[in-house]
Amino acid sequence: QVQLVESGGGSVQAGGSLRLSCTPSDPTYRSYCMGWFRQAPGKKREGVATIDTDGTTNYADSVKGRFTISKDNAKNTLYLQMNSLKPEDTAMYYCAADSLPGALWFKYATTYEFNGWGQGTQVTVSA
Repeated sequence: QVQLVESGGGSVQAGGSLRLSCTPSDPTYRSYCMGWFRQAPGKKREGVATIDTDGTTNYADSVKGRFTISKDNAKNTLYLQMNSLKPEDTAMYYCAADSLPGALWFKYATTYEFNGWGQGTQVTVSA
C-alpha cells in the first residue's frame, strides 16, 4: 500500500491561492493514478482532480479553470495549485493513489477502497 503525506493547506481569503503537495513513501507511485479528494464537514467525500500515469488530467466541474493538478517525478511530488479560492472550497483535502483510471475516481469517490491515502490537510477559505 502506498503511503502519502500531504502539506500546504492553510487559511486564505476568497480569491486567494494555495498549493498543496503530496509525497508518496516510495517511487512505486509512478505506476498509479494519483489525485485529490476533499471532504467538508457534514458532506460526502468528493473527487477534486486526478492525473493518470500518462499525464491525463480530470477535474470536478466545481474546480475546472481554477485548480491545476500536476506531478514532478524527479521530486516524487504531486501538486494541486488552487487559485481563485471560494468559501465553498473549504474542506479537508486528501491525496490518494490507485490503479483505477482517474476519470472514474469521481463516480466512485465514496464507494471504492483506494489503495493509498494521506492524512489530509485542511484548507479554509474565508469570505
